[in-house]
Amino acid sequence: MTALKLDQVSKTRGSGRRAVAALREVSFQANGGDIVLMEGPSGAGKTTMLTVAAGLLTPDKGRIVLAGSALSEMSAAERRAHRAREVGFVFQRANLLDGLTVRENILLAAALARVDRRAAEEHADRLMAAIGIGDLRHRLPSELSGGEEHRVAVARALVHGPSVVFADEPTGNLDSVSGHAVAEALATLAHERNVCVIMASHDARLRAFATRRLWMEDGQIREVSP
Repeated sequence: MTALKLDQVSKTRGSGRRAVAALREVSFQANGGDIVLMEGPSGAGKTTMLTVAAGLLTPDKGRIVLAGSALSEMSAAERRAHRAREVGFVFQRANLLDGLTVRENILLAAALARVDRRAAEEHADRLMAAIGIGDLRHRLPSELSGGEEHRVAVARALVHGPSVVFADEPTGNLDSVSGHAVAEALATLAHERNVCVIMASHDARLRAFATRRLWMEDGQIREVSP
């Protein structure tokens, strides 16, 4: 089943002399179970591609269908509710809430998606164990290293069982062991739950987990051999 479809999507960042065409009539489709690795030089438009596809930014033109619904046909409130249910997003910065513990930060995403509390707690505990942060569940963000914070952010993006997960440099702040654990968690989610995973990264180690690879440059994408 098609999880994400972009049709002739364009997005310009900035204005006047500073305007940059971040996306140039991008068309792209991904299905449940796909693990897509998007590579390319810095400034190529990878982060813009993820945020526009997830509905966090509005394109200048083009159509996006996410988890069966056209984003342009929704109100702002409907888009927010749809994202909360269907999208998991791993940002380059963890953006954890300082007053909540690790486990509470993770469970907040499940609460926003209206997932059953007990099921969410069980899934959160499995995720924390899988990516090596089970012993950190009661700590506050101020007590974590940068790599630990990032792993919490990954678990938060997965806990509510989204249809599509967008991950912007998901292993960028992690050592090889932690990075491998995160990549395995994303791959397991794709294979076992038929989730579409789209990663933007410079980390060549992620190629081993990808079922598809894209190259992005100058606001355009092309498919390359996996």
